[in-house]
Amino acid sequence: MENYWSWAGFIVLILFLLVLDLGVFHRKAKEISVRNALWWTAFWVTLAFIFNGFIYYVYGQDKAFEFFTGFLIEKSLSVDNIFVIILIFGYFQVPAAYQHKVLFWGILGALVMRCGFIFAGIELIHQFHFLIYLFGAFLIVTGIRMIMHRDEHFEPERNPVVRFTKKWFRLTPEYNKDKFFVMRNGLWYATPLFLVVVLIEFTDLIFAVDSIPAILAVSKDPFIAYTSNVFAILGLRSLYFALAGIERYFAYLKYGLAVILVFVGLKMSLSDFITIPIEISLAFIVLMLSLAVLASMVLQPIKTPGKPSMQ
Repeated sequence: MENYWSWAGFIVLILFLLVLDLGVFHRKAKEISVRNALWWTAFWVTLAFIFNGFIYYVYGQDKAFEFFTGFLIEKSLSVDNIFVIILIFGYFQVPAAYQHKVLFWGILGALVMRCGFIFAGIELIHQFHFLIYLFGAFLIVTGIRMIMHRDEHFEPERNPVVRFTKKWFRLTPEYNKDKFFVMRNGLWYATPLFLVVVLIEFTDLIFAVDSIPAILAVSKDPFIAYTSNVFAILGLRSLYFALAGIERYFAYLKYGLAVILVFVGLKMSLSDFITIPIEISLAFIVLMLSLAVLASMVLQPIKTPGKPSMQ
């Protein structure tokens, strides 16, 4: 019964925050300043820490460590997602005033998808235990590919989601304020803003393929896995506005993430033979992220950030 009340309280809290966010604080389309974004980022992180205090009080120290470790992994992976979003917004030249709304609806869809993936993943592992080895191997391969793989240019014209959307929806050539659909000559047309939302949803779907096995390597408790995921995603919008334009200072972050994915993949694959305490996992993840960010700041030349241009 305790878990049901926790789920109910969590869902009510998230719905309240989402309504407050879009319906009150960001009711009108406006450009988000870096200072405002930093304040919101601090708010979401603080809220996650407060919720982790609740986890500690109700479920104990081990679950609290699992929540924080999962939150840290998902938050780190979301930074990689942010850089892709920066490329998407830059290519489609999305006006700064409309970007928050696009991210809001994109993240709302992500919350629903992540819920389905987490519950499906946990159920699959329970029913078919051997999948835990496949998930672990997948994370190891993904981490190695991140190290070996070079960055690619964003080419939306070759993206199947973009081509599918253009094929099945009538699209206007220009933006119409912050609207996703407009009526013209008695027919409904999608605006480029709708296309950007669809593309961001698809991008999160791709990232979820990596992040869900990673969070399941930390905790197979659906409440811990999902709540840590949600709190990491909720701060994605403010983190985007805080990081947009300075992505070059996180150039080596992907290598830190790659090492972390390999580590959690090994942890998952060897879980039946070797038990790595969650405290050690958390310490290792913090160390790798710190080294990656420090290397990015020290080794990257300081340049004046420029605005992305149409490719």
